[in-house]
Amino acid sequence: MTTKAANTGQVSKSAAEIYDEFFVPALFGAWAEPLCDAVIIKPGQAVLDVACGTGATTRVAASRIGREDPIVGLDRNSDMLAVARNRAPGIEWVEGVAEELPFADGGFDTVLCQFGLMFFEDKAQALRQMRRVLRPGGRIALSVWDHEANTPGYAGMIALIDEMFGFDAADALRAPFILGDTERLRGLLGEGGMADAALSTVSGTARFDSIHEWVRMDVRGWTLAEFIDDAGFVALIKAAEDRLDQFAGANGKVEFPAPAHIVVWECR
Repeated sequence: MTTKAANTGQVSKSAAEIYDEFFVPALFGAWAEPLCDAVIIKPGQAVLDVACGTGATTRVAASRIGREDPIVGLDRNSDMLAVARNRAPGIEWVEGVAEELPFADGGFDTVLCQFGLMFFEDKAQALRQMRRVLRPGGRIALSVWDHEANTPGYAGMIALIDEMFGFDAADALRAPFILGDTERLRGLLGEGGMADAALSTVSGTARFDSIHEWVRMDVRGWTLAEFIDDAGFVALIKAAEDRLDQFAGANGKVEFPAPAHIVVWECR
């Protein structure tokens, strides 16, 4: 895996399986319902989930529409899609990039994008593509993580990885937070033709069974395997247990704030 792949959120098959089994419930799954709530998904709608990953949000959206209503999950990572197909074979899963959506103009009532915008190579173009495939009266809902400074567990983990493994490794873990600054996010929305979008910051919580599991998910289930070998993995666990123990309770379980921004735009 290259640094570019790490910073665009690309993972291997084994990492995709770990991501779905552990990362989704620990960090991502809790945001699927609020994102679907934000655009009031209901029967009769055609829904597209961009950068769907293993399909956590897509499956929630599918549960809210009719069985015959079209729903599509799109992702650039074939290994993520393989897990998604296994979890929900009745949904249409499409490999593709957000900057060039392989769909006709105005084909969807709702477009979702949960924690994907940060990883697109041309973010403004991806937003323009989402607008293109939306019908008049349709809505786009997307979420991005708040600034890493407001997610103290990851601020500490990024600093530790920077110290132990260098800038590139830390940058791969910093990538999810690059749109946390609301001024930067607003500017990007304007470039993508969504300057009038509603933006709200919503509190959330990251939860892991232990510091060991937290490190395992970041290294084995995310994009750090290229930077951290087996010996480094063991060393990181020990260092994290020493340096980040303030995020673990008496029972060893890890919990810390993980807020996010939710953006909603309506095609008028």
